[in-house]
Amino acid sequence: MFNRETILKRRAVAQDVADRLFAAEQAIDVAIAKTAELTGYMPTARVEAGLACEVGQEALEYAAESFSTLVRARAQIIASHRELNAAKDNIGLRTVSFGGGVGKPFENQVRHLSEVAAA
Repeated sequence: MFNRETILKRRAVAQDVADRLFAAEQAIDVAIAKTAELTGYMPTARVEAGLACEVGQEALEYAAESFSTLVRARAQIIASHRELNAAKDNIGLRTVSFGGGVGKPFENQVRHLSEVAAA
């Protein structure tokens, strides 16, 4: 099927991809947490500064939209992860694991909120 040299080369390249994928996943999670922290603090900051409710409303809306966008980006990187895992299997690396030891949900679990809405 595949010779040893081919498998070793593919494994090394796949590890490089996995390292970058995990870094991207972590960066998105950090961005979500930081954006949530910012968005959550903005109303408190307005009150502490003694400002009218209208002050900063648009900024709050933009921050909240940024948060939502990051959550959607997270869903996309998870989908990319799933597709890369399938590709790994297709190139002869089915028995190789690149993960950090964190379990994944079962394949038949709901993957997106739109699936819940459709049910």
